[in-house]
Amino acid sequence: MKFMVEIIPAMMPTSFADLEEKLSFVAGLTPLVQIDIMDGRLTSKKTWPYAFTSNMLDGVDKNFGSILREEEGFPFWNDVDFEVDLMVKEPEKIWRDWVTLGAKRIIFHIESVADPKSFLDIVRKNSVSKDSPLYTEIGFALNITTPHETLYPFIEQLDFVQFMGIAEIGFQGSAFSESVFAKIEDLRNRYPELIISVDGGVNLEVAKRLVEVGVNRIVVGSAIFGHDSREKVEQALTEFQSTFS
Repeated sequence: MKFMVEIIPAMMPTSFADLEEKLSFVAGLTPLVQIDIMDGRLTSKKTWPYAFTSNMLDGVDKNFGSILREEEGFPFWNDVDFEVDLMVKEPEKIWRDWVTLGAKRIIFHIESVADPKSFLDIVRKNSVSKDSPLYTEIGFALNITTPHETLYPFIEQLDFVQFMGIAEIGFQGSAFSESVFAKIEDLRNRYPELIISVDGGVNLEVAKRLVEVGVNRIVVGSAIFGHDSREKVEQALTEFQSTFS
């Protein structure tokens, strides 16, 4: 079965200014980006709005509260949609904030959710209809040490799943784990129509192999945002997009 392949640039903003700059690099070049949100509890790293900066107020950047109250939301909101990868503890406390901000998709790490079934029931109960343009897709991510069979009881409640390709999540530039290919292939054979995303350690050659085993969405971090100018980011992104168009 041949799938449409979506390339999703992923950023780990260290501040609101860093978020603005990274979005400026890809605005108009891609329909959607992934923003990694880390609170320093599920992973050892912190990103905006939890990263310590001079703008911190009660542990969270004051810009976060500001954009929650603004209709426009993120910078470049007319040019690019976003999904958030919530690498945080107790995501049930914050997921509604990201819906308010207009996230097109939200990714929860199954390891951070105490009762996945009850959590998904709550999320679905408080979500708009799938027919609404305001609908937010919900996906579970799982670390490479978590058996993919863990997802089976929840597949029908999910819009997609995301495999992490590296052992230590939250660190761009790490090598992709070969063990993940077999897991993806097994899940694809069991659920032929499922949307499968992969994040972590993805370069162009890894991406080609992922497509071969049935991946629909490929999240690319350092291979795109490891560059320091819009021109270089555009060149890297275009290479990925043209390979799978």
